[in-house]
Amino acid sequence: MLSHIKLIYATKSRKLVGKKIVLAIPGSIAAVECVKLARELIRHGAEVHAVMSESAQKIIHPYAMEFATGNPVVTEITGFIEHVELAGDHENKADLVLVCPATANTIGKIACGIDDTPVTTVVTTSFAHTPIMIAPAMHSSMYEHPIVRENIEKLKKLGVEFIGPRFEEGKAKVASIDEIVYRVIRKLHPKSLKGKRVLVTAGATREYIDPIRYITNASSGRMGVAMAEEADFRGADVTLIRTKGSVPSFVENQIEVETVEEMLEAIENELKAKKYDVVVLAAAVSDFRVKNKAGEKIKSGGSLTLELEPTPKIIDRVKELQPEVFLVGFKAETSEEKLVEEARKQIERAGSDLVVANTLKAFGSEENEVLLVTREGVKKLPRMDKRELAERLWDEIERLIE
Repeated sequence: MLSHIKLIYATKSRKLVGKKIVLAIPGSIAAVECVKLARELIRHGAEVHAVMSESAQKIIHPYAMEFATGNPVVTEITGFIEHVELAGDHENKADLVLVCPATANTIGKIACGIDDTPVTTVVTTSFAHTPIMIAPAMHSSMYEHPIVRENIEKLKKLGVEFIGPRFEEGKAKVASIDEIVYRVIRKLHPKSLKGKRVLVTAGATREYIDPIRYITNASSGRMGVAMAEEADFRGADVTLIRTKGSVPSFVENQIEVETVEEMLEAIENELKAKKYDVVVLAAAVSDFRVKNKAGEKIKSGGSLTLELEPTPKIIDRVKELQPEVFLVGFKAETSEEKLVEEARKQIERAGSDLVVANTLKAFGSEENEVLLVTREGVKKLPRMDKRELAERLWDEIERLIE
């Protein structure tokens, strides 16, 4: 591995370690994003090989992709049968062929089995035995062309996965690098939660004082989103109930709420409609709300006294609706001394199967240090990034639900 690749290799996660990805680049102006995309895949542990059409080489130089990947770039098919070396059916073949950014022309060729560029030849070679993902980029009127739509649907039926574009400025722009990387990880990740249905809450609720002011807390929603996305990677059917203003997520099924009442209603609706295997309540829910919310904006100046009343305890409702569900609660306290005591109270009162307990230092931070409390005992985990912690927590949950 080249020294400049070693510097970034697996620095964000090890999700793609051991995975070989062919980045097949057609001639779209969005090809300029492929240097960043390749580097980001490497930061998650992937080995990336670029294949470029002649048109792509007019937009971005092969040297740029050679630098980005640390590997020779395929710009033509020669006697070395590069398409077979990369994507043929053998033990060293690619784990994924990612066509990005895909033009209408390239999509049409793939759909018709035409392989007259290095990109389309690699795709044709890999079709029967290697996953293929396509991230389109073109003018929106081209994307909406009935034949282009027909070609996309045809390929979807054949098992090709599409990463939908962003519609901006009259263009179907290629998906963001973050979304592409997310979808690639989800595609290649071991599916240890396949067949499981998971409900996760994330973020800080808001309790309104008047139509524009509200009481909230410092939670960013990072931990809940990390839990939801990790379950998504592992193949679970995930529903994420996320509060307005919390960090965004690429989980497909999301419900946005603001207040405790809205979150409780969303959870009750889900638990009444579907049977869940695991419920993870990672949201930082307000313990109090204003007793008499003002219908109009309160005028500034002078003093203001607010009378607060307790909000409903969401966690207490879960086992009432689904007694068999595996319930994961989160508990935050200002001092570590109170954590285990309060976590045990939650286990007794709400029937939590696992409580993730942490001090308030974790709020808004990208790291966390937690105690895992169950009826059997307490386990302390070292301080780590919330993404890594989500992996550790799901490893623990999987062990406990087996």
